[in-house]
Amino acid sequence: MAKKAKKQQPGGTPATVALTAAGVDYTVHAYEHDPAHPSYGEEAAEAMGVSPERVFKTLVADVDGALTVAVVPVAGQLDLKALASAVGGKRAVMADPALAERTTGYVRGGISPLGQRKKLRTVLDDSATGHSTICVSAGRRGLEVELSPTDLAGLTAATLAPIGRA
Repeated sequence: MAKKAKKQQPGGTPATVALTAAGVDYTVHAYEHDPAHPSYGEEAAEAMGVSPERVFKTLVADVDGALTVAVVPVAGQLDLKALASAVGGKRAVMADPALAERTTGYVRGGISPLGQRKKLRTVLDDSATGHSTICVSAGRRGLEVELSPTDLAGLTAATLAPIGRA
C-alpha cells in the first residue's frame, strides 16, 4: 500500500509545513533579501521592524563530534563554551557550513531550527522566554516565522540554556 504524500503549500518550506502539521500558531514574514547585507539576522530584524533581541539565528556547531543546533538572538553571539556545557560536552566549534547545509537541508542564512532533514540536538538561548513571540528562519533567506518560544522549544525538543552573549 502506497503512502499518501503530504501536500506542501505553495511557497511552503519544510519549516512551515512542520508548523502547520503541529497545529501551532505562527506568522510568516517575507522580505526582499539583499545579498550584499553583512548579516542575515540583522537584515531580517531591520526588514521586519522587529527588535534584534526578538530575532533569533540558527547556528550549527560541532560539540565533541556531534552536530548541535544553537538558536541565539541576532543581537549577540553564540558562546561555544556555554553551548558545550548545555549539552554535557567538553568542546564546541562551528560546524563546516557545507556539512550544516547537507545535514539540515537548508542553505546558510536560511537554516531553520524547524523541519530539518536530520533531527539534531537543539539548544535555545534562555533569553527567548522573555518574549511572547520570537522570529526564526522559515527555511530560506528572506522568510521568517514568528512563534512563541514555548512552541519552538517543544517542536525542536530544545534545551533552554544561557548560550548567547552580547
